Amino acid sequence: MASANDYKAHNKTYGSFIANLKWSVPLIAVITLLVVLMIAE
Repeated sequence: MASANDYKAHNKTYGSFIANLKWSVPLIAVITLLVVLMIAE
């Protein structure tokens, strides 16, 4: 079994991952949209 310290580290890492995901997914979507629009011209 994992110790309680491992759970704290896991929760911190997971929280950071989710926070980064909230910013990176919309950013990638905007970049993709711009590239598609540039190709379509």
